[in-house]
Amino acid sequence: MKNALILFVLFFSIQSQSQTYLKFNAATAAIAIPNIGIETSIGEKTTFSVDIMASFWESFNGNSPMKFCTLTPEIRYHFKEKYNGFYVGAHAGPDVYELQKWDYFDTNKYEHGFGYRLGATVGYNVKLNDKFLLDIFVGGGWHQGFYHGYYNDGTPGRYEKAKEWNKSGEWLPYRGGVMISYKLN
Repeated sequence: MKNALILFVLFFSIQSQSQTYLKFNAATAAIAIPNIGIETSIGEKTTFSVDIMASFWESFNGNSPMKFCTLTPEIRYHFKEKYNGFYVGAHAGPDVYELQKWDYFDTNKYEHGFGYRLGATVGYNVKLNDKFLLDIFVGGGWHQGFYHGYYNDGTPGRYEKAKEWNKSGEWLPYRGGVMISYKLN
């Protein structure tokens, strides 16, 4: 309880001294994958953003699961001024998933596991008015996954024979969209 109170006081003291935006990704919402976040000022040209994205799709094609949840905390540097123009960001965050990997789309296999991402984002903020802005961005990086591989056609057991967790690391594009941002203060 004490830690929650400290975090609450810290969050609202930062928020009272800085601009804070609540964000919603319109691009991922169009395919029923919610992505929401919050971004707040932490310096003259820097901000801290954190967002969560989740897919609850049992399957896109009736056979292969597509469920995942990612958490992406990110430090952003704005070249012109905060919340206006180009920025770059660096992030690291966890994920959990039950999905068919991009290179297994033509197979009867899927993966259930967790992982982490280390990467970068490039974006552009467009101020619409005093309260709203658009955040257009793309990002990617290194994903390290730990998973169990299963068959999606009813075949029992795992397709891979790793004793504990199978591991897979790859460079991937894994984020992007158009965040509609609303200024809270």
